[in-house]
Amino acid sequence: MPYLIDGHNLIPKIPGLNLRHLEDEIALIQLLQGFSQRTGKKFEIYFDNAPPGYSGTRKYGNVTAVFVRAGGTADDAIRRRLSRLGRGAKNWTVVSSDRQVQAEARGAGAQVISSEQFANDMTQNHSVSTEKKDVPSSLSAEEVEDWLKIFSKKKPSQ
Repeated sequence: MPYLIDGHNLIPKIPGLNLRHLEDEIALIQLLQGFSQRTGKKFEIYFDNAPPGYSGTRKYGNVTAVFVRAGGTADDAIRRRLSRLGRGAKNWTVVSSDRQVQAEARGAGAQVISSEQFANDMTQNHSVSTEKKDVPSSLSAEEVEDWLKIFSKKKPSQ
């Protein structure tokens, strides 16, 4: 069963992630990619308040991220998606702790799980690492080690 997720509702429920950090949207997408690889599940994640020029849909394997432009909300985008699904909504699970979104999802026939429960399932039951991966995967272990040495050197006092 695929999932529709309110991303900004889920981020604060994941240990190590925080809404104040811009890179945490990508960190959450990476966590969902790993979760998808282990479970075979598909995810659509919605983020509101996308910066100018960044709104739109992007595909990351089994994770589709929808960045809703400023002025719109993830809640509204999820409602529209459920409406487009019609009777097919019964095959989806909505992840949100927003009671109105939950009620509308149930009304559309979708399953509902709170962000807290989903975060717990993802991090506890599946041993997901919430450690941020700031290093692109294209670097070799030696290159990473060289960069760590460079950036960990203390600058002389002036």
